[in-house]
Amino acid sequence: QVKLVQSGGGSVQPGGSLRLSCAASGFDFSTYSMGWFRQAPGKEREAVATIDRRNVIKYADSVKGRFIISKDNAENTLYLQMNSLKPEDTGAYYCAADSRYYGAYYYLTNLQNPMEYWGKGTNVTISS
Repeated sequence: QVKLVQSGGGSVQPGGSLRLSCAASGFDFSTYSMGWFRQAPGKEREAVATIDRRNVIKYADSVKGRFIISKDNAENTLYLQMNSLKPEDTGAYYCAADSRYYGAYYYLTNLQNPMEYWGKGTNVTISS
């Protein structure tokens, strides 16, 4: 049974940093593509960063240069380091996993059903 348990998040001031974690179990983490997605209040879900099974990484333009996605196969954990946070980064952040053979760009841009398995989400609030 695929399980994605998220931690991290919270509230910080603009310019601050946060790190999100996603502990995975129930599947072969090293062979899955993973991603971080977010949904701001009143807006549709969007992809933030994705990493495919070949470790190709893609970022949304809005977070490039500020966010870093990383995948620790030894710890079965996905991370999202978020720096220089802005109020528009506020939202619920979701970790996701996928067993299919799509590339990171597909997962970043497929709005309908980008990934198969989802964490429960964690809230991030950027406010002064």
